[in-house]
Amino acid sequence: MSDVIIRPIATEKTLRLIERENTLVFIVRRDANKEEIKRAVEELFGVKVIKVRTLITMEGEKKAYVKLHSDFKATDIATRLGLL
Repeated sequence: MSDVIIRPIATEKTLRLIERENTLVFIVRRDANKEEIKRAVEELFGVKVIKVRTLITMEGEKKAYVKLHSDFKATDIATRLGLL
């Protein structure tokens, strides 16, 4: 996808977040910081990001929860990515 974002995540929980909280979830490069993730999502999808939360999974992957501004729909992005 990009040099920061590795792939989107499509699970029951992430699909619920897309629909209810306008939030997308990605696996990102482990050394990427929140500002780099925000910039990558904004440039890649042409949206405005409000907040980025990150965590390191038990498998050692970095997961990013990206909340979009209310002017943009996470469902539209998820459809473009083939998640919905």
